[in-house]
Amino acid sequence: MNRIKNLFANKGDKRILSIYFTAGYPAIDSTLHIAEALEKAGADFLEIGFPYSDPVADGPVIQHSSEVALRNGMTLDVLFDQLKDLRKRVNIPVLLMGYVNPVLQYGVENFCKACAEVGVDGVIVPDLPMYEYEAQYRSVFDKHGLSNIFLVTPQTSDERIRKIDSLSTGFIYLLSSSATTGKNLAVSENTAGYFSRIAAMGLENPTVIGFGISDRHTFVHATDHADGAIVGSAFVKLLGDTDYSSKISPFIQQLKG
Repeated sequence: MNRIKNLFANKGDKRILSIYFTAGYPAIDSTLHIAEALEKAGADFLEIGFPYSDPVADGPVIQHSSEVALRNGMTLDVLFDQLKDLRKRVNIPVLLMGYVNPVLQYGVENFCKACAEVGVDGVIVPDLPMYEYEAQYRSVFDKHGLSNIFLVTPQTSDERIRKIDSLSTGFIYLLSSSATTGKNLAVSENTAGYFSRIAAMGLENPTVIGFGISDRHTFVHATDHADGAIVGSAFVKLLGDTDYSSKISPFIQQLKG
């Protein structure tokens, strides 16, 4: 059983917390330090973003972090070199998240092989079409033991969600809205109805809610409806502080309560 499946299989009543941050931000060599600090502080799994020059789904905070990371010299080659020591320092599940263009340029086979070699458990590539993944790349992901995480929005049909569930081997990422990252989670009847609709489907895979989770209130609201929640922009914003290291543990403790 891989680390992602093991985490959710043994969660019990626990509210699973995932943290997203951008590789190479705020400094080129900060990636593993931040990952290690997050695990120590109590994060349950991590999503490390690999920067791209045109991050269309991201709000200004994560866009800025990508711009800085690219200026710092972060590339997939640099990231995989840094992650060689990942499993000497971090035990919780780790996923890479980014756009399909850098993956295609790197080569899907090479990318998946490199992920497996450094101990990455899964990948989130929002703009990789589902049909393309199934037809061309699923066998490559499976060969290297990588979970490909699909995204669901409030507009996603039940038929497509069922298809995603059948293709998934880790969890399903529920976007709280169709907006860009960094928007506050709207605690409304519409949002609750969307989450309830998903819960009522009885999916095989766990669900994790992302986009707009920024504090204890929104974290609890999200995990009342799903197995876990992802905090991204709020944490990346914290990394802009010069003394961010001292703030990581309090930030996680405030979220988890």
